[in-house]
Amino acid sequence: MSGRNTSELQVLCSSGQLFLQPFWDRLRTWEALTQSPFFPAFFSITTYMGFCLPFVVLDLLCPWVPALRRYKIHPNSWPTARQLVPCLGQTLYQHLLFVFPVTLLYWARAPALLPPEAPALLQLLCHIGLCLLLFDAEFFLWHVLHHKVPWLYRTFHKMHHENSPSFALATQYVSVWELFSLGFFDMVNVMLLDCHPLTVLAFHVVNIWLAVEDHSGYDFPWSTHRLVPFGWYGGVAHHDLHHSQFSCNYAPYFTHWDKLWGTLRSAQAK
Repeated sequence: MSGRNTSELQVLCSSGQLFLQPFWDRLRTWEALTQSPFFPAFFSITTYMGFCLPFVVLDLLCPWVPALRRYKIHPNSWPTARQLVPCLGQTLYQHLLFVFPVTLLYWARAPALLPPEAPALLQLLCHIGLCLLLFDAEFFLWHVLHHKVPWLYRTFHKMHHENSPSFALATQYVSVWELFSLGFFDMVNVMLLDCHPLTVLAFHVVNIWLAVEDHSGYDFPWSTHRLVPFGWYGGVAHHDLHHSQFSCNYAPYFTHWDKLWGTLRSAQAK
């Protein structure tokens, strides 16, 4: 029976690999781009801006389209140009002066060849889930520490709380230390799990989207926290409470750490 289960699992993994292989083969034809030292910074900034742009458009339309306000957590508040421009400038500045040099050094130290085989679909999904859980735990501890220690908060984290209510482009309005801390967690997790390069790309896409959604200020019927059952995922309303009350909801995504720490507060109790 055990041998049969093992055989079925191997067939399932093989099928998942065949599912992703055509896409991976196509992606490998762009190896000159993906292996370029410019690619990590380019990928990060374009993915981030691509996810922010729809919410920026919605924020610009909100004053003129009242129907959109029903989905805003703060229906009578939207960012001004004086808020949007510094956030955009900070993101571009940090990617140019800090993210790109670091990724360039990493590329020069250990340029990696892309494997010919795609990961199995089940493996990709499991690794993304594990990376998110690890990142959630790491950032929870980092976040609590940088709120509980006044010097850490003033020096490194206060900048992120300057825009309240939050909005999409404020997601990466952070200090250099915070930016590198989050990047370090990302890098350590994918290395710890020995993730396939395709899994790494997929995890970064998911992680950037969830972070932008959490800061967007929009609570749609299809928002992630409405799709995940049992209240396991906090989502935008959960994180918005953190930005308005500071002493609750420290975990970026899931709710179990705040439950254990006694810092969970639901949006309904606001």
